[in-house]
Amino acid sequence: MSETEKVTREEVITAGKRIAGSIERTPLIESEVRGQRIWLKCECLQTGGAFKLRGASNRLLQLSEDERQRGVVAFSSGNHARGVAIAARRLAIPAIIVMPKDAPAVKVEGTRAEGAEIVFFDRYRESREGIAAQISGETGGTVVPSFDDVHIVAGQGTAGLEILEQMPTAPKRIIVPCGGGGLASGIALACPEAEIVIVEPEGWDDMKNSLAQGKIVPVGVDAPATLCDALQTPHVSPITFGILQDRQVTAVTASEGAVRDAVRWAWEKHQLLVEPGGAIALAALLSGEIASVEGTVVVLSGGNIDPALHAQIVAE
Repeated sequence: MSETEKVTREEVITAGKRIAGSIERTPLIESEVRGQRIWLKCECLQTGGAFKLRGASNRLLQLSEDERQRGVVAFSSGNHARGVAIAARRLAIPAIIVMPKDAPAVKVEGTRAEGAEIVFFDRYRESREGIAAQISGETGGTVVPSFDDVHIVAGQGTAGLEILEQMPTAPKRIIVPCGGGGLASGIALACPEAEIVIVEPEGWDDMKNSLAQGKIVPVGVDAPATLCDALQTPHVSPITFGILQDRQVTAVTASEGAVRDAVRWAWEKHQLLVEPGGAIALAALLSGEIASVEGTVVVLSGGNIDPALHAQIVAE
């Protein structure tokens, strides 16, 4: 990670001031796991159904007038897509979103409803980065990555600043879902005194493997199917990897079964609609993969789940 790519806590604080009028201050609610009090940071209740509006707003608010007129290009399976689409609509910026053909219908429809143009691709045969770069070259639009951007990371970190303000005492441990690592690295910067634990789906644990090997390692070509579409990131970035490596975070995985249990638990205990990728941090805690200690915060990062899938999981 070069000096120009480093993100500081001061930038997270500045981002918080910049986007204060553009995002919801999401609830931090008390719960209990194995007799231990914990806290749930409900980013599933953020505008757009996920934390992604934070980073998208921080990035787009810094575009020049000329850049705004030329538009933005993003690639995402859904939550970043919708976050960028919402931020772009509010600022009257044209937005083109590159989305996988198998993205959940609720995410495709939500993104389209915000006025963005969608270009579909095959996640197993085509490069989303390559398609976005081609579109950018043709339109002059600014590419807005989902996590490989200092302004995106700083924006996502504002969720951590809220946790510090909302907790009755300083959080000791914050458990965060991890795809590309934008949310986890932003929170790690915002909450320097807290232990950070990241959770990835089994077979999609490229950040865990990268941290273990001391270098960025991509997801294997034989990665299994997963309900956690929001966390299907082929490889992490030097920015997020560098921050999480510096913080010496703990990295674990959660199984599909544990994720389904967490989605159901969130609904039954708190009537919270949480998507599989958004529930994976909770899954690791409920399954015992991570111990429940006093001062634990679990981030529920998104709630964009197809209704039929949610009904099926809750009924199990």
